Amino acid sequence: MLILKILRAPEWDALRASGESQGAPIDIADGYVHFSTPEQAQETAAKHFAGVQGLVLLAVEADTLGDALKWEVSRGGALFPHLYRNIKLSDVTASWPLPLVDGVHIFPDEALTK
Repeated sequence: MLILKILRAPEWDALRASGESQGAPIDIADGYVHFSTPEQAQETAAKHFAGVQGLVLLAVEADTLGDALKWEVSRGGALFPHLYRNIKLSDVTASWPLPLVDGVHIFPDEALTK
């Protein structure tokens, strides 16, 4: 199953430069890397990244993350994937820019349909 991570461009640059990352500031504060399913990602972008430009959407195959990935209740009682280790560049199977158009982030179709 594909899960998605939204990063700001400098966070993505840091992940690519070092090969792994604790994630965004909220991930570091919470002690795990927040992911969303394709069904959850657009709401995540609207809630946590409203008006933010320069975002990057990462795709990760959940089945490759092993026991470090936990599905936990979050927003609205839904289960969200949380990674209890650093995200590694080798975890990322695809990345796309996440442009902001008229106040809405435009997601690539392939990220939402896999």
